[in-house]
Amino acid sequence: MGVGGAPARILDAGEDPVWSVSFSPDGRILASGTEDGNIHLWQATKGEYLCTLSGCGGPVLSVAFSPNGRTLASGSGDGNVRLWRVTGKKSPRVLRGHTDMVWNVAFSPDGRTLASGSADCSVRLWQTADGVCRRVLWGHTSGVWSVAFSPDGQFLASGAWDNTVRVWRASDGTLLYAMREDTEERLGLSVAFSPDGQFLASVSEKCNVRLRRVADGTSLGTLEGHTSWVKSLAFSSDGKVLASGSVDETVRLWQVADRRFLCVLAARGAVNSIAFSSDGRLLALGLGSGMIWLYQISGWDVLQV
Repeated sequence: MGVGGAPARILDAGEDPVWSVSFSPDGRILASGTEDGNIHLWQATKGEYLCTLSGCGGPVLSVAFSPNGRTLASGSGDGNVRLWRVTGKKSPRVLRGHTDMVWNVAFSPDGRTLASGSADCSVRLWQTADGVCRRVLWGHTSGVWSVAFSPDGQFLASGAWDNTVRVWRASDGTLLYAMREDTEERLGLSVAFSPDGQFLASVSEKCNVRLRRVADGTSLGTLEGHTSWVKSLAFSSDGKVLASGSVDETVRLWQVADRRFLCVLAARGAVNSIAFSSDGRLLALGLGSGMIWLYQISGWDVLQV
């Protein structure tokens, strides 16, 4: 494949950058977090605006749905994590503890734990039932840009501005191994686990993506093609395709089995965040231009609209 087609839908979230996008587990709702401190909820398939969650205390840098879809977590520039009820009461539970902006949040597969990565160099693990922080993971020497749980919940990966990726045992916070990328420029490293839990994708040398074996961190190869910082990574639900979104205003799709390049999707603005719907039919792009682009995917061809 080469260049993909046009987006199926374009959602206007305003003039401020969209920092994060996330689909609900059933694929019906798309959440977006923006620089203006708001979270917008959209009907995903039709692109219809549903409502706005406000009062985030600063730019919303990350949003993530719980596995049951009832709770939405957000990380903000004010250093707090918030847990929102998707339906009903809109006043969130505020989780305090970080001392700098929260760049990323991620739920464990069972929904009982929320991980947050912050510019204060720490990863915090919160109990979602009562909002208590049960563990703080230290080791990164710069801000933590990305966190992700493995599908079985055994591992937690964190990528930071110190050019390292660390893999922890989720149950007790033990550091299992750390991997450093050899690059002169400091950058936040995004991380993502494949749905079968065998592979860990992370940013390598700013413009590239590296695939590793989760069991021991062995590098399986590098995916090259972007021309600027890769800010976001996402696997399709079947694990066959990895998407990478970059400041170079493109998303690249890669076939995981043989690490073959499939196609490039052009955007209009830096790609800050990407997310697949649970059925793999939609790919959402959160852009620095304040837009959300929705690509419809079929057989890994991008449908022209």
